[in-house]
Amino acid sequence: MMDGKKEQEHVPAEHPHEERPEERKEKKKHGGKAGTSDLEAALQKAQEEAAENYDRFLRVSADLENYKKRVSKEKADLIRYGNEELIKELLPVIDNLERALEHTSSEGAQEGIADGVTMTLQQFLGILQRFGVTPIAAEGEPFDPTKHEAVMEQPTDDYNPGHVVAELQKGYFLNERLVRPAKVAVAKSQENAESEKE
Repeated sequence: MMDGKKEQEHVPAEHPHEERPEERKEKKKHGGKAGTSDLEAALQKAQEEAAENYDRFLRVSADLENYKKRVSKEKADLIRYGNEELIKELLPVIDNLERALEHTSSEGAQEGIADGVTMTLQQFLGILQRFGVTPIAAEGEPFDPTKHEAVMEQPTDDYNPGHVVAELQKGYFLNERLVRPAKVAVAKSQENAESEKE
């Protein structure tokens, strides 16, 4: 009897706040479902975002491809038709030259042709000026290798040495860019010319 009492005393009493193993299993079961459903929701959201981003990527790629094609076509058109405005402006010059040639057989043709060619030249230069083409000042100017090309030296006392004596071919700028340098004769002093001969 005493032994039975002792045995009963040694059996630990259950604490009211302590979880039983069955309760723990039940909680894990429910907690696992909640965790899985959260993961599934997050996965679905990520998949939707990925699909949306891929769709956006495809649209941007298509826009970029269309832009490249449009720019390429505009560039080709610019190369092909870029001088259209200049051509339109030059056509009247051709008309005037043709009219001048028609009058070559009539009396007083020499004077008429000279006047016609002078007018046509002025018209031509005016058109070029509207498109940014300007002649380079040369005669009497100090020689400048950035816009003049010295073809020869000419002994003279009329100009200071190193200045342009004569313009042999006109030079032109296109909007401040050198298109063609002016071909010029450059002055050198008479004394230097004589000493070189000796």
